[in-house]
Amino acid sequence: MNNRLVVPEAELYYELRGSGPLVVLIGAPMDADAFAPLAGLLASEYTVLTHDPRGVKRSTLAPGGTSTPEQRADDLARLIRHVDAGPAVVLGSSGGAVTALALAQAYPRLIRTVIAHEPPLDRLLPDADELLAKSEKMMADYLAGDVTGAWKQFFAVANIFIPDEVVEQMFGGERDPEDVAAERFWFGHEMRESITWLPDVAQLRTANIVIGIGADSTGQLCDRTSTALAARLGIEPTRFPGGHTGFADAPEVFAEALRVELKAAHGSR
Repeated sequence: MNNRLVVPEAELYYELRGSGPLVVLIGAPMDADAFAPLAGLLASEYTVLTHDPRGVKRSTLAPGGTSTPEQRADDLARLIRHVDAGPAVVLGSSGGAVTALALAQAYPRLIRTVIAHEPPLDRLLPDADELLAKSEKMMADYLAGDVTGAWKQFFAVANIFIPDEVVEQMFGGERDPEDVAAERFWFGHEMRESITWLPDVAQLRTANIVIGIGADSTGQLCDRTSTALAARLGIEPTRFPGGHTGFADAPEVFAEALRVELKAAHGSR
């Protein structure tokens, strides 16, 4: 079921599948389409909510509106209340993991468990200043028009090896205007707000939090940030199949690992 919900400064596009306990799959900048295969696999057992974050694809944003983790968490809280199927298990990936952690802090009664898969929390690291300075240059270069140059910097900072010629094929030439608009929104309005966010560790220790890291992400930036957060929370990270986008690259395999966590969240591991 596809629907829309009006929230402060924005109108959200969301999709609802299946029946059973509520599972929410979120990203930033990833939209509902990125999670559709995984959502379809879970819908036989769960009610699955996906959406486009504010300002992305089919979700609109008022002129001058912003997209902070706190705002995206508030949007998500309104969606969970609106579908009236909570409390939810929330899987957030990348920037969506930051949203999910902000949700756990602000609206703990709406969640059973938050599975934060590779949150890019740069400020948890000892080289945070250097990383954030590189990201500021990357964002400025992208917004000035150097798209492929910015993406090369992005993968270098993330410590994800992709040959330059592949980056140029992926992000150069003619592209879908909707994809480009969402990408520009990420560089202009979501990235800085996500990577500079600092979690309230004491508050998160009172919630059910799982820190997920891709089995293929060893040594990458989000492996480092996720490991740092898990250490502060006093928990062991959980390894999921694949890398940073394992949920989209191999949804069938990812779904099997996710089902283990969903059953644990509902007391039936």
